Amino acid sequence: QVQLAESGGGLVQAGGSLRLSCTASESIFSRNDMAWFRQAPGKQRELVARITRGYSTNYDDSVKGRFTISRDNAKNTVYLQMNSLTPADTAVYYCHTNNWGINYWGKGTLVTVSS
Repeated sequence: QVQLAESGGGLVQAGGSLRLSCTASESIFSRNDMAWFRQAPGKQRELVARITRGYSTNYDDSVKGRFTISRDNAKNTVYLQMNSLTPADTAVYYCHTNNWGINYWGKGTLVTVSS
């Protein structure tokens, strides 16, 4: 059973930065794509950024140029560096991976951006 644990959320003022971390419980991490999703109140969960096992990345248009996803396979950890945050970025952020067709999610970490 893969377990994902996010950390790094919190309250930040608009224009500020946060770095989220997600650590996987198993060494399968290096074989899998990893992603960050977010879900704002009253909205559907949406993909924010993805990093493949080959380190290719893609981002939602709303965060391009502001967010950076990275991974450290030695630590089984994926990061999301978030800069120039706006209130529209307020959401619960979830880590995700898929292993052998099974989706795994973390419990989420709340990011609140005040204006």
